[in-house]
Amino acid sequence: MNDTVQQPPSSQVPDRLRYFPVSFFAVVMGCMGLTLAWQKASVVLQFSPLPSQLLLGLSVIALIAISSIYLLKIIKHRDVVIKEFHHPVKLSFFPAFSIALILSSVATIELAPSLSELLLLVGAALQLAFTLSVLVRWIHHDHFQVNHSTPAWFIPVVGNILVPISGVEHGYMELSWFFFSLGLLFWLILKTMVFNRLTFHDPLPEKLLPTLFIFIAPPAVGFISYLKLQGGELDSFGRILFYIASFLVLLMLVQLPRFTKLSFYMSWWAYSFPLAAFTISVFWMYQLTGLGFFHYLGIVMLFVVTSIVLLLLYKTVCAVRKGAVFEVD
Repeated sequence: MNDTVQQPPSSQVPDRLRYFPVSFFAVVMGCMGLTLAWQKASVVLQFSPLPSQLLLGLSVIALIAISSIYLLKIIKHRDVVIKEFHHPVKLSFFPAFSIALILSSVATIELAPSLSELLLLVGAALQLAFTLSVLVRWIHHDHFQVNHSTPAWFIPVVGNILVPISGVEHGYMELSWFFFSLGLLFWLILKTMVFNRLTFHDPLPEKLLPTLFIFIAPPAVGFISYLKLQGGELDSFGRILFYIASFLVLLMLVQLPRFTKLSFYMSWWAYSFPLAAFTISVFWMYQLTGLGFFHYLGIVMLFVVTSIVLLLLYKTVCAVRKGAVFEVD
């Protein structure tokens, strides 16, 4: 991919903490997603859990580091954080923190059940709070426009669909159905809204094009959550969710030449979690159907998403060193 990094003049980055973007929490989502993909692969393909354990350690470090930095930003630059929270696009990335907690809950179910349950409850509570806050802002806004809608809008409300993956394991069945229903409802609503914007209004700016991959996440995650709610039984609705996700992966694949020409932005992290979620869903399909196609597809997807996350980590470190990811606007 294009190695060009959009680097602002040094005079525009007087304080890196002040301009540390909330979108950094997408890094945790991507790393946790890759961790879960390797966890599933180690079970399905029957190999050592060491890679997933190392990735879990990396993901936890990223979560703690980014959370600590952003907390410091809240303390020292509260005005900037408030401005971010009122931004029509950046607002959507605040729930990436609660989603990171929920994903951490899923990743630690076997290693630390009590910690996993705590992370689930805190993450779900925060996710619901973000959902209500964002919906109220959307309903009573005075500055949102059609061109502000992007696939990143899925994060605050559709992210609720993740809860059952851990919630069912901890016995919160009705709570899991509540969050699944909420996420499914707003996935359909927001998908229609965003497709309307993409079709009849100005196209997404280059910086936000990678967020198109977020379209993959709701049906892929929804498939996994639905399987959990159904006790691991594959039925017609489960197949519908899986094949919707599969089609959306193909839709992104045919646009690959466009994505390979993009300069690096933090929005590139939108490639990671959706593809990791799809990889996990493919391994689930192999387990449930026994079809060799899904076995090999899962291996290919695991290689793809691992390569992408490694590339993203490298690009991000380079961009941080150059000060290119600290947003002044």
